[in-house]
Amino acid sequence: MTATQLRVPFLDVKGAYLELKKEIDEAVARVLNSGCYILGPEVEAFESCYANYCQAKHCFGVASGLDALSLSLRALGVGPGDEVLVPSMTFVATWMAVSNIGAVPVAVEPQIDTGNMDPKLIEERITAKTKAVIAVHLFGNPADMPAICDVARRRNLYVIEDAAQAHGAAINGVPVGKTADAAAWSFYPGKNLGALGDGGAITVHDDAIADRIRLLRNYGSVHKYCHETLGFNSRLDPVQAAVLNVKLKYLDNWNARRAKIAETYSKRLSGASVKLPHIQAGNVSSWHLYAIRVADRNSVMEKMRSLGVDTQIHYPNPPSRDIPYQPLNYVTPIADEMANTLLSLPIGPTQDESATGAVVDSLTQILY
Repeated sequence: MTATQLRVPFLDVKGAYLELKKEIDEAVARVLNSGCYILGPEVEAFESCYANYCQAKHCFGVASGLDALSLSLRALGVGPGDEVLVPSMTFVATWMAVSNIGAVPVAVEPQIDTGNMDPKLIEERITAKTKAVIAVHLFGNPADMPAICDVARRRNLYVIEDAAQAHGAAINGVPVGKTADAAAWSFYPGKNLGALGDGGAITVHDDAIADRIRLLRNYGSVHKYCHETLGFNSRLDPVQAAVLNVKLKYLDNWNARRAKIAETYSKRLSGASVKLPHIQAGNVSSWHLYAIRVADRNSVMEKMRSLGVDTQIHYPNPPSRDIPYQPLNYVTPIADEMANTLLSLPIGPTQDESATGAVVDSLTQILY
């Protein structure tokens, strides 16, 4: 460690807890003392606050981001034999949600500059079996929802937003998730709005869809021992809901800190031999990740580690290359190229200026 003499972790998850320790500890203690450990007032309070934050009519806390996607698809009537268009570059959960309900994920290549699903390629992937489109806001960078929704509405397809990385992101002043039939959220601890364990949510505007999700997440039941449909056990834990309600108050501030780090990276790396993130005009990224594209990525990653800077790869394999999806034989050259060159730099709400400077210094030392 010669360049920075400073150890920079990829993300300090514990630091976010320590910043709000008093409030979080009090919230957790309140739940423990309440004796209500499944659903109840803490979950309802968070659902109300998060629905308001997302400008959605309804919010339902569920067990994970994967469940949020799967239950959204089921609530929209997507099932066995149907096809769902998904980005070729995303975390595998987007695809698994489709597979878990018996449908088939159909890969759509991304825009080369943003990594998000290319709306111009959607039409050619639609067949008589296509039922829905899942748009992912990759790394917190909003997908082109106006264009995606335009194609989907013309072809009578449902639209789901995989907003797992996009808490607080917006498109022309409108929160992500508002234009879709359903939006799925993850509260995995490393997310911008992260719990102290797994958790997720679904936001919707339509009352009928909301009624189906309410049933599906809780054994197909609204009233105890009365089961109206085959359901699931997928409920946000009250402890996690209480923690999330504390953190939600600070989300915009934490996102602003991320944006400042991203701005520093973009300014100081503008002349380096790397491709920087591109945000479409009018959009606001949550900056869940700051992912550059660099040649000889693995070598750069190892050199940065030797200089005290931890980086990560999101994602080393597109879903089409994972074992369960290899039989589909999808050809995804853009996703493959991104998987071989993307490198995520440290970014998070507790990262200070010295750490950000150390990241830039180590990278420029390697590239120049």
